[in-house]
Amino acid sequence: MIPLTLQEIADATGGRLADAHPDTVVSGPLSFDSRAVHPGGLFACLPGTRTDGHAFAAGAVTDGAVAVLASSPVTVPAVMVPDVTAALGDIARAVADRYTGLVLALTGSAGKTSTKDLLLHVLQLDGPTVANVKSFNNEIGFPSTVLRTEESTRYLVLEMGARGKGHITYLTGIARPRVSAVLNVGTAHLGEFGSREGIAEAKAEIVAALPPAAEGGVAVLNGDDPLVRAMADKTAAKVLFFGTTPDCDVRAEDINLNGAGRLSFTLHAQGQSAAVSPDVFGGHHITNALAAAALALAAGVPFETVARGLEGARIVSGARMEVTDRPDGVTVVNDAFNASPEATRAALDSLAHLAGDRPVVAVLGEMMELGDQAEEIHREVGALAAARGVGRLITVGGPNTAAMATAAREAGVSTVEHVTGRDDVLPLLDGPLPPKAVILVKGAHSLALDEIAAALATAGE
Repeated sequence: MIPLTLQEIADATGGRLADAHPDTVVSGPLSFDSRAVHPGGLFACLPGTRTDGHAFAAGAVTDGAVAVLASSPVTVPAVMVPDVTAALGDIARAVADRYTGLVLALTGSAGKTSTKDLLLHVLQLDGPTVANVKSFNNEIGFPSTVLRTEESTRYLVLEMGARGKGHITYLTGIARPRVSAVLNVGTAHLGEFGSREGIAEAKAEIVAALPPAAEGGVAVLNGDDPLVRAMADKTAAKVLFFGTTPDCDVRAEDINLNGAGRLSFTLHAQGQSAAVSPDVFGGHHITNALAAAALALAAGVPFETVARGLEGARIVSGARMEVTDRPDGVTVVNDAFNASPEATRAALDSLAHLAGDRPVVAVLGEMMELGDQAEEIHREVGALAAARGVGRLITVGGPNTAAMATAAREAGVSTVEHVTGRDDVLPLLDGPLPPKAVILVKGAHSLALDEIAAALATAGE
């Protein structure tokens, strides 16, 4: 963390010091998990659903934190604030104001974390880089990412999520980006925004916050998505389009998936070209790879470094088209970190390519926050599962996934089972599976189906 004194933190948050010396320096990262306290850092006493962080304040200081951020009395040095979560943003803003490197931001309905992982792989070749851990992109994860920056950090990559209008504006007010990307506009959180146009309006906040082109602002936009392309009118920054159409500044040609579903393509930009093969599975990752390339190029990374960084780049956040070949010949595809309609359709497309003529089993959980269109969308996905060759489908969740199961059965999936909870999934798969079967596991994060996928991946050992 870029060092701040406790007095500077109190000033930034409008807080007051309690049993703490104003000149004490916070030099380590902030933590809100008492099991991961950093020496010299600050511990945030966040309220939780099961416990309250204030109960761990003394232990955090014993483990090396110089003070805690608290809203209730504690027995250790503290910065007392009315709202700990809001104070995290205030401290992050103070650190961002001192940060002299380049801030890059990205958003989209799907693929944010995958793109962030690929971009991190590229940027690290050019200089010290900090990025969100996994998908920690909300009002807690975002500021904690900013607070991991150091004076030597060259690039700060910030993934931004939005559950309503103004959310991205709030995040860009903490750390203003100079380069921002919008990947796509889908139907994730449709229930919150009401329409894809409403989602596009919220996503456009990330490019509206950019400085003008004369000050180095660059908006990186998906030229293949009409709603994203139209965001060029929402920014004063320079616009850089990525995609597969000939007018895109950063584009892909010769897109190919090998027999295992791994992506390769020819990258074209700045009058140069290179063949690259990221270590990712599924054709939908072309958007993520191109976005990562365009962001890095906009940041000034040389084309040769970008191409070298994409070659073999992996998605390290886990449970995103994570392919495991078991010793017994079964292949498990863990794409269960989360599920939007677009991502689920892409996973089914990739599954069909990966499986070829092998038997296909899909475990599909509910897709959340889709509003009035939820049942219809689930039914469409059920029909798509049949069209993509799924021979056995297990749906997990409530009435919407029951509707998915019905649609799949009507569309020709031979074996369809519906359960309400994840604990019922493994017993259904406890018996022998067809030889060389391919199993896809995907669902909303709240269902925790990644645990099912992990168990299936090791079952054949």
